[in-house]
Amino acid sequence: MASKVIDLIYWRNVGKTATVFTGLVVGLACLFQVSLITVMSNSLLTVMAITFPISLLYQGLTLVRLNDGSHPFQSLLDEDLTLTDETTIRVVENIVLLIATAVTEIKRLLFVGNIIDSIKFLVLLYLLTYVGDQTNGLTLVMSAVICTFSLPLFYRLQQDRIDRLVAFVQDSLARGKLVLDSAYELVYPPPAPPSPPPPPATVALKAKKAK
Repeated sequence: MASKVIDLIYWRNVGKTATVFTGLVVGLACLFQVSLITVMSNSLLTVMAITFPISLLYQGLTLVRLNDGSHPFQSLLDEDLTLTDETTIRVVENIVLLIATAVTEIKRLLFVGNIIDSIKFLVLLYLLTYVGDQTNGLTLVMSAVICTFSLPLFYRLQQDRIDRLVAFVQDSLARGKLVLDSAYELVYPPPAPPSPPPPPATVALKAKKAK
């Protein structure tokens, strides 16, 4: 299942990817005007308006002996989409691990486990308030779908330029982080390390002099 999703995202089968991408965008665009139930029911009716006449046509051809009795959509019916016990357990474990990791990271950011990361999170939340004022969740979902199908294709076409740009941005971020860490150490200097205990010979010599 995961390999099929990756094949769709990377446009390895252009016809199938174009069909899925167009269907998702059109379906999400329809949700701006009508409810989800209406979109789903009309979409399924559209599919059946195509599959049902084709099935009837094949049945008629079989009756007049112009068809060998094969089903027009047998390849789709034979496709196995079930999950084995092992796959189900692995998927559930990955989901639980992802949720636990997200909860731990959010807790660390909210309770200022690292002041630099919490500042970044604070800025992100502040920017999201403006995003929420200008758009809604459905628009963000449509944007995410368009980016999911567009960015891999764009990266494949402009890989060299994007790699150089990413390397430049990473270098700039690393230098900026270094500056912030230096400023943080100036404001909150680390505690001085404890002085090592004197060697035993020195302690004995001091005791002898005191006598």
